[in-house]
Amino acid sequence: MIDYLKGQVAHVEAEYIVLDVRDIGYRVFTPSPYAFAGKQEQVTVYIHHHVREDAVLLFGFATREEQRLFRQLLDVSGIGPRVALGILAGGRPEAVIGAVQQENIAFLTKLPGIGRKTAQRMILDLKDKLAAMPIDGSVATAIEEPGLSAADGGIVWREAREALAALGYTSAELDRAWQSLKDEAEGASVEQLMKKALQHLFKG
Repeated sequence: MIDYLKGQVAHVEAEYIVLDVRDIGYRVFTPSPYAFAGKQEQVTVYIHHHVREDAVLLFGFATREEQRLFRQLLDVSGIGPRVALGILAGGRPEAVIGAVQQENIAFLTKLPGIGRKTAQRMILDLKDKLAAMPIDGSVATAIEEPGLSAADGGIVWREAREALAALGYTSAELDRAWQSLKDEAEGASVEQLMKKALQHLFKG
């Protein structure tokens, strides 16, 4: 099984990146593909190698923590790889862990693909497993305001902004884009905010 890949980001799509490893292009599905956009140096992507009857898929993450949480999410009944990926796209690992530990169903049900019953199963199945992982002050803020916690858009917009800056957009352009989209940004993932911002940027 593949544990990680190290190579050059050759292509970025809405759901995946293509990682060039010694002239072989690996399609890797990741929570935030655009976070890899514009990177010139080699990157390390931690892999979950998913094998099923009709497909062999690679899911990739920027950190070991994301990789571990993804695998733990797969142990929850009703959560498959796509839903688990959506959860990580909708919230940072520490925020998801904090919500499970604090039994914050309101936060969990705002994550993509998670209804109340699935949120309850996440708490039941994962709370003890995640008990050893600490919650700090930044996590508490993220739990109170998932996605958007401050006037600047919170952690989700900051990630989207970094990825857009890597594509060549200036701070002034990104500030104007945020002012145009912030009223419709609540609950959006990094990818959704990027798409909305690009629409505003294309309009000028």
